[in-house]
Amino acid sequence: MSAIDGLPPLRVVIAEHGLSARKSLGQNFLLDLNLTSKIARQAGDLSGCDVLEIGPGPGGLTRGLLAEGARKVLAIEKDARCLPALAEIAAAYRGRLEVVEGDALQVDPLQHLTPPIRIAANLPYNVGTELLVRWLTPRDWPPFWQSLTLMFQREVAERIVAAPGSKAYGRLALLAQWRADARIAMSLPPEAFTPAPKVSSAVVHLTALPAPRYPADPKVLEHVVARAFNQRRKMLRAALKGVAPDIEDRLLAAGIKPTDRAEQVPLEAFCALARAVAEG
Repeated sequence: MSAIDGLPPLRVVIAEHGLSARKSLGQNFLLDLNLTSKIARQAGDLSGCDVLEIGPGPGGLTRGLLAEGARKVLAIEKDARCLPALAEIAAAYRGRLEVVEGDALQVDPLQHLTPPIRIAANLPYNVGTELLVRWLTPRDWPPFWQSLTLMFQREVAERIVAAPGSKAYGRLALLAQWRADARIAMSLPPEAFTPAPKVSSAVVHLTALPAPRYPADPKVLEHVVARAFNQRRKMLRAALKGVAPDIEDRLLAAGIKPTDRAEQVPLEAFCALARAVAEG
């Protein structure tokens, strides 16, 4: 029996169901239930919330979220081998865990969950960044989620919280910090996982802001930022050539020197540039 519920330890669950982590699915399993409970606590008080979890695997974080009092957990799992282990958790936490087999990029969580909704996940490495960008760039804001508590490779986590002037500063930092407060909540060494990845990991906590920090059209901002950092070594007047015929004038209107490089430009100035570009 485990310390957080009456279910077997995760090593036993994995052995019973023959669950070896698959590299093709970006899987690295967390087996320490004390650690998964600690990650669940980073999401805050879950007692009045539904929680979306992506890639639960054998259910370590799932059990942590349920033990910490989540009203309901929707676990979306692509690997059918994990479903029997997750069914055992659903039986133990009757009515509080719904498991959907499928691709997280294709499932609409609002068909299954009731707000307020938080997202907590040890994201599969191969889709983690894509999911984050999708959650940060909906057309309407505030989004369907209150907060994101997500595990990434340490390098990706540092890109999310990076400040201007650093090598890690780029598209992820701007999209995250435009509409959310972002911080690194905890770090995890490779040996915390089975199999151990080659890199350290970190949990990032993002809280959705009621409104973006500065006005800008989301699509225009994303386009400008992507172009600027796609050629980050170039001066912006060259990197953004083609975005607008008079891009130097628009850079100056936004308070940006045409000779600046993308990593020197703060979020507020990028939003001003997006507004200048959108004016046509």
